[in-house]
Formats: sequence, structure tokens, C-alpha cells
Amino acid sequence: MKKLLFSLSLGTSIAVLAACGGGDESAENTNEEPETQEEAASGNNDETASESNGEATGEGESAGHPEMPEPDLEDVPDVVAEVNGEEISKEDFEQFYTVQFQQVAMQQQMAGEEVDQDQLKEQVVEGMVGQELLMQEAENSDVSVPEEEVNETLDQLVEQNGLESQDEFFTALGEQGMSEEEVRSQLETELKANKLIAEEAGDIEPTEEELQTMYDEMTSMQEEAGEGEVPSFEEVKPQLEDQVKMTKEGEAAQGLIEELREDADVTIHL
Repeated sequence: MKKLLFSLSLGTSIAVLAACGGGDESAENTNEEPETQEEAASGNNDETASESNGEATGEGESAGHPEMPEPDLEDVPDVVAEVNGEEISKEDFEQFYTVQFQQVAMQQQMAGEEVDQDQLKEQVVEGMVGQELLMQEAENSDVSVPEEEVNETLDQLVEQNGLESQDEFFTALGEQGMSEEEVRSQLETELKANKLIAEEAGDIEPTEEELQTMYDEMTSMQEEAGEGEVPSFEEVKPQLEDQVKMTKEGEAAQGLIEELREDADVTIHL
């Protein structure tokens, strides 16, 4: 599962999971960064998934809501997809799908709707194919990442996961069968992928007009929902800037993936 452990340390490259969803808005909004980082460090994704589901079920039952559904993982083939000869395994897919399913199921339950698991599976596998294409392109590129940058990113991951040191981080991943050398190598590749996306995106500094448009949309939705006092434009401007940048980077990532896929040998067995 080497391609998954740092998948959300990358911010942008995995924004492709949101972009690949197409018509399913609930799926598009499920790719927040923290959960997979935490799972990468804890080394117990399945346990985390189980606990999350249990907590949500307990809360739902006590409040009179229907029980949280379970992810349907029957009939998932041992090899979910092949990308230029590289396999995406059942284990990797199930890990990634479970995380996405929990997020979507919670949103759908609040809306009183059921999760279309067939559609979600297609979205997840497409996102994983896109991620694999990005990783392959990064590995074959002449983009360089200095060791200092790798260490800085490791320090960020250590902090994000509430750990004390890189040693503790490597120990946690070592329990999943990854050596420090493998961890550093993968992280370097993912940082290269981010640089490729940045090159594709070009200048992504948001304009005042873009920020104002996003603010107007946000305030309109909050007013319709009756969510109380709306913060001023200046108060939320930094968050709006981040959101616009993430959107542009996600679009650039998706564009790059589409280019790579045109010449790629991709077979999906799901």
C-alpha cells in the first residue's frame, strides 16, 4: 500500500479524487487531508475505520437515526486496476474506499439518502488510477527535491499526526512494513508530483474579483441556511485565498492526469 500512506500529505495531487467524482457532489467534498495522514501514522486504518463507524452508529441509534451502512467490499478483485503494468491491489483499494465511504455515508445519512456504492467505487478507483499516473510521471521526471524539503515535510507530518519525532513516525510506518528508506523515497516522489502540478497550474494567485465572488456565494448560502452572523470579507479572506488556490491546483492536477491517461495503458477490473 505504498501509494496510499502519504496520499494526503500531498494536498494537491489527491485533489484529483475530488475532481474525478463528476456528478456526485457529496463524493467531491470528502477528500479532506487530515484523516489519511492520521491513519498513515497510526498504522491501524481498519481499526480507525471500525471505531469511526461504531461511534457514528452509536450516535445515530441514540438519536433515532438509521444505523450507519457498511461498505460493500464483496467481489472486489485481487487486482482492481493496472496502470502501465503497475497493479492497484484489492488491499489498497479497500483501505482507500473505506475512508471515502465513511465520509460520504455520514453526509448522505444527514441528507436522508443512500450511498450509491457502485458510483463511489468507480470514483475511488479512477482517483487511484490518476494518482498512480502522477506518481509514475514524477518518478520518470527530472524534477529534483532537496533532502531538506523532504525533512521539512516529514516534520509537518509528525506535527499533524501529534507525534514527537520523525523516529516515532518511522516506527509507526515500520509496523506496516515500510522502511525509512521506502518512506523517504515515496515522499520524495510525491513532492516531485506536487512540483509537476505546480508547473502545470502556473500562476494561481487569486484575484480580488475571484475572492469576492466566492465570498458572495458563501454568504448567500449561509444566509439561506440561517447560520447566523456572516463574517466579514477581510476576516475570511485568507481562507478564501487557500480555497481558490486548492481549486486551481486540483484543476491543474486533473488536466495533467487527463493528458497522461491519453497515452497510458489502463485496465480497470472492478
